[in-house]
Amino acid sequence: MATIPGGIEDIVIARIQERRAKGLLKYGVTMERTDLTRKEWLNHAFEEALDLSIYLQKLIQLEEAAGLTVTAE
Repeated sequence: MATIPGGIEDIVIARIQERRAKGLLKYGVTMERTDLTRKEWLNHAFEEALDLSIYLQKLIQLEEAAGLTVTAE
């Protein structure tokens, strides 16, 4: 299967690479760091998931305000 330039996967890969570079500049480490415990990694992931739930709820409210039907069940 040929790679489609600008395909969704390529966009996601580019965004991951951008985030890696940004994180390295901001924190001076990559995800290869070894100074965090398993529990600390879990807490970081949990906090990111909480942020995601807030963003999703905001988008649901915007869709509903625009008169679109959104089912979050």
